[in-house]
Formats: sequence, structure tokens, C-alpha cells
Amino acid sequence: MKHDARRIAIIDLGSNTARLVVMNAVAGYSYRLEDEIREVVRLRQGMTERGLSDDAISRALSTLRLFKRFCDSAGADVILPTATSAVRDAANGPAFVARIRDELGLELRILDGEREAYYGVIGALNEVGLREGCILDIGGGSAQLSEVRQGRYVRGESRTLGSLALTERFVRHDPASRKELGALRAEIQAQVSSIPFIAQNCGRHLVGLGGTIRNLAKIETIRQQSPLNTLHGFVLTRASIEASVKLFGDMPLAKRQKIPGLSEDRGDIILAGALTVLGVLEQLHTDELTVSTAGLREGVFFEHFWEHLQYPVIPDPRRFSVLNLARNYRYHEPHANHVRFLAGRLFEQLQPLHEGGTAERELLDAAALLHDVGTVIAYDGHHRHSETLIRYNGLAGFTQREIAFIALLTRYHRKGTPERDGYESLLSKEDEVVLRRLAAILRSAEFLERGRNAAVKDIIVSWSDEALRLTLIAEEHPAVEIWETERNALPLLGKAFHRTVCLDSLAAPPALG
Repeated sequence: MKHDARRIAIIDLGSNTARLVVMNAVAGYSYRLEDEIREVVRLRQGMTERGLSDDAISRALSTLRLFKRFCDSAGADVILPTATSAVRDAANGPAFVARIRDELGLELRILDGEREAYYGVIGALNEVGLREGCILDIGGGSAQLSEVRQGRYVRGESRTLGSLALTERFVRHDPASRKELGALRAEIQAQVSSIPFIAQNCGRHLVGLGGTIRNLAKIETIRQQSPLNTLHGFVLTRASIEASVKLFGDMPLAKRQKIPGLSEDRGDIILAGALTVLGVLEQLHTDELTVSTAGLREGVFFEHFWEHLQYPVIPDPRRFSVLNLARNYRYHEPHANHVRFLAGRLFEQLQPLHEGGTAERELLDAAALLHDVGTVIAYDGHHRHSETLIRYNGLAGFTQREIAFIALLTRYHRKGTPERDGYESLLSKEDEVVLRRLAAILRSAEFLERGRNAAVKDIIVSWSDEALRLTLIAEEHPAVEIWETERNALPLLGKAFHRTVCLDSLAAPPALG
């Protein structure tokens, strides 16, 4: 059953951008983004009381026709098309939907404001694991703020605070005039303060999603020279957004479009979106938000992917993200699980020496399951390939620091002296000490499972002030594992714990002769 993969296509026709994502998924087991198309449609542009303009409709039809052909050629098993604020607000929205159905055969579902908020929350909760707080989703036409309690969507409010909608209403000059900025801020403050649950969520955790927030985060990662190629777990601060707002306000569009990290087609509307984020932060009396790379499209997908669950949100996104990455890169499950077991046994027994707790154990577990995923690229150098895959994919639910830790643990599971090389912006000198101890444990577990046959069933650890002894429990003398571990792992283990290390086995070697 778990190998019955299907292609699920989700179309999100927004006020500014139309997106198509194709997920390759095995229901309840694993999924991966297989393809994605993004097209700036500006559906809300030129909208009047009569509805969507003819030009906007033409752009949308052309884009959706392309999306439908792509889904057909890609062999999509399911197509889930949605439309948001521009279509639901337009007087001719129903006629537009009927035309899409008649000409393209797509049943475009118009999401009301609350349903749009709900799907954004479902996407974010499957990534961030928020238990209590709020989720902000800024689109082109509207923004949604939702309340989360006990890990579930409670309620959401939609306001006409989309980046494109605000820009069209208030900005006439390039760059925006002081008067226009004042009017923008006043409108944002008035609309955000009208959200009925805003006051009771002051100081709570805020999660942000949508193109505006992703662009603001990408700008900041470039400022920080982050080594990661993912926004999973990135924390965006008020100070960072204020610095970006000043930059946007001082520059004409031509220069703004060249800001590293900012999508060129978003340069004209990013200022209004950034001011909306600041307005929400101010009303919630908080100075930061956690970025979710998942949003409405992923929420629609997860409703389908987790349809067998009572509620389409997993209780532990961190654990599933590790398994999902491992499964997507075809890890050798028995080997990885036994390395994880042996690493766990070493970690537990050495705890009085390394003083690590649950947090460190979870990083070690994740690295143990992922240490060999790089073999999908090539066996040679697979430790570095594993690091690269984690650095590029990220891991849902983990912070940027934790992702860096896991990536480096996989990099040093075979050889080398663990160091922060390239990750200094995320890890401290103190982290490097922890990294070396965890890497020594993982490397020892890897070589004690060198034969990939679970020959070493368990380990007994004992130590004195000068020496560390590992006694192996095995049915037969694990000669290969002892030989490989002594050569490749014990030197690092000794350095990490400042002791001479020796290795023996309860199972005697075979008699000579």
C-alpha cells in the first residue's frame, strides 16, 4: 500500500499570483513537491463595481489553460483548484467560475474568507506545530489572521489588507509619499484593530505565511548570510521588517526590484505588505514571527493527504518531517533504525558526561535516521550529500539552528573533525562542543552497525576519570564492527569525552585452529 503514489495538483488563483503545485504523495506515508509553476496574473488589477476587468480575466484564462494542460501532461490523478479574494469579491465572480468550468473543465472553488484562513492554518500547523497563538497570511487581495488553541484552528478573520489591494488604493507615487505612508498605516491600524480576538492574543506566538512574508524573510537571510537554503523555522523580527520598510521607502521601483531576496514582480507591492505585518506585530505587542513555508496550497493538500485522520494536522510535525525526508530519499530503514538505537543507548549512558537532554537527543535521533540519505546521489562523499539535502530541504518544525545541527551531524558521521565551518551565523562556539560529542556518538553507532545486519545488539558503557569502555552485546563476536569502530570512531569519541577509549565484546572470538 505504501508504494501507491499519486500526483495531487493544487491550483491557487490569488489576487496577485496564480500558483500550481504538484505533489507526489503516498497517503499518510510521504509526500514531496514534484513541480511548481508561478505566474503573476494581477487578477484584482482594474477591478471595478462591475467586477474583474476583461484584461484580468484574459490573463487568468490563459494561465489556467496552461495549468490544466500541465496537469494533464504530468498525469495528475487529482486536481484541486481554488480561488480567493479577487474572485469572491468580484460581482462577475460566479460568471468567471462558470466560464472556467465550461472552457477548461476545472471546477474552481471560491473560498470565503474564513475558509481561506482555515486552509492557511492547516498548512502552517503541519509545519510549525503551533499550539497556542495566531497565524497571519498576507495575500494580494486580503490578509487573514487566525486564532489557534490546543493546536487547532478556532476562528479566522479576513480583511482587505492584501499587498496589491492596499497598493492600488493608497500608493500613487514612486517611492510612496509621506502622506501615502501615513494613510496606509492608518488604514492598516483601523482594520487590524477591528479583529475581535486581537486583544486577547497579545504576546502570544505569531506565525506568518504568504509571499510577502517569505520575501521579507529571504531578504533577512541574505543580510545574515545564512548557510541554509530553506526558510523552515526562520524567525523574522520587527527590527528586520522596519529596516526593510525604510529601504523600500527610500528607493524607486527600479532599485527596489534589485534588492537581494526580493522577487522582482513583488517590488511594487512589498511596502504595503510589510507595513501590514508591522501593524499586526504592533497590535499583538510582539516583536517577532516564525515563518511558515506552507500555507493555503499545502493546507488544501494536507486535507487530502490526511483525510483518514479525524483532523488533518499531525501531532508531531518534527518527527514526521524527518521520516518524510528519509522516505523520499529511500533510506535503508533497518540500518538507520539500528544506528538510531545504538546512538540512543550511548547517549543515555554517557549523559552524566555530556549533560545533554531531550533536545539534544532529538537532534541525534534525526541525524541517525538521515545520515545516509546522501547515498541517493552517490555513495562516494555521501556524508556531504546528506548534509546538502538537509540544508536545501530543511525540516518542518525545527529551528534554523536545529537544522544546521542535524545537517552537520550527518556530514561528520563518517570522518573529519566536527566544526561549525560555514554555519557560524547559526551556531555558537558552545554549540561546537555539543556538536563534537553528538557526532562522536553517531559515528560510533554507525561503525558498530558497519555490517548493516544488527550484529551488535546493545552496548554497555562504563568509565573512570581516565578511561571509557564500550562492551558490546552480540550473539557472535562482531570482529568487523570492532575493527571498523576502533579505526574510524574511537579517536573522535576519545577526544570528545577526554578519555582513552577501549572496546570489547561479551561474545568471545572464535577459537584459533
